Amino acid sequence: MIDITLLSLFIPTFFIVSLTPGMCMTLAMSLGITIGVRKTFWMMYGELLGVATVAIASVLGVATIMTKFPELFQTFKILGALYLAYVGINMWRAKTEIATDNNQSTQAISKRSLFQQGFFTAIANPKGWAFMVSLLPPFISQTLPLAPQLAILVLVILFSEFICMTLYATGGKTISQILVKNNNVQLLNKISGSLMLLVAAWLAMS
Repeated sequence: MIDITLLSLFIPTFFIVSLTPGMCMTLAMSLGITIGVRKTFWMMYGELLGVATVAIASVLGVATIMTKFPELFQTFKILGALYLAYVGINMWRAKTEIATDNNQSTQAISKRSLFQQGFFTAIANPKGWAFMVSLLPPFISQTLPLAPQLAILVLVILFSEFICMTLYATGGKTISQILVKNNNVQLLNKISGSLMLLVAAWLAMS
């Protein structure tokens, strides 16, 4: 079903890549600061769907089509960046209140919005496409059926991404608790807003 030797190499390789700071990890930390780990899971679900889509599409050759129509991909990428920038600006402008797990203001942040943030960040990341195109093929054996190999590799990718995003979101939550105890709510809002704007700029300029 899959080459065990290749799989044993792929697992640590991708985990290390996932652990490296990037757009999605920064987004997880930002949301961990503002809304806590539990609600950040909804962003993670969207990101995981986006990553799975990119991985499968890359192997099936959709990435080739994307490179032939760069203006279409560029438009999609800019729209995603603008959306994240809008969220970041709202975070930055918040002055006296921060959304935490125990704060009713979290109700204003819909699960759908969080899901979309994660999905669009993953889908519109050109480095993600380039990485999947370059990384996945070497770990797929030409002598074995493609479908089961791809399914297992995607599961490994999703598991690694989920674990690493949870670690980043937990780190963000810890930062939040420290700053709230010191009554630095405005500073906390500015940190989380800045991180979100960083992701937006990262996406737009990548």
